Amino acid sequence: MKHILPILTVTTLAAAASAQAAAAAPAAAGLSYNRIGLGYNTDTKGYSLSASALIGASNFLVGASSTIGGADTANGEDAVSLGYVFKNVYAGIDATVAVASNEAYGLGLRKDLGVYNLEAAASFGRNSDDNNVWTAELAYNVSKQIQLAVGYSNEQGVAGGVTSLSARYNF
Repeated sequence: MKHILPILTVTTLAAAASAQAAAAAPAAAGLSYNRIGLGYNTDTKGYSLSASALIGASNFLVGASSTIGGADTANGEDAVSLGYVFKNVYAGIDATVAVASNEAYGLGLRKDLGVYNLEAAASFGRNSDDNNVWTAELAYNVSKQIQLAVGYSNEQGVAGGVTSLSARYNF
């Protein structure tokens, strides 16, 4: 009997905290921008790590990436970026404008295709070598947290394009 009051107090506090957390964190809708990923470049046979996240409840997006090995790429080609996401600009398409380290910038478009858990993305950017880079990607959302993608990039001044495979975790 002497332990009932502490047990009731702890149970009540736990229930209140659980209800408050559920009310404060509604299910996320739309595309996820909070994610980490591991990519494989089929051209250079190298890997890349990437991460991005929205800052708080804003549409400001921070990102970072790094290369790991490969035939034509040295370890540690690092980049950081800051962007802004314009959600649902037209027909459910999100647009992102970003600037990155080494005077690079870009415009990206993403859309949930609404069928078979597929998402499409396209982007145009200018890299630190003053070359234009076009990219297209098709991604499959295995679950709300796991995404697999295949992409193709073509850089001005570089012969041929590059195919990449990626696995991402949305958080």
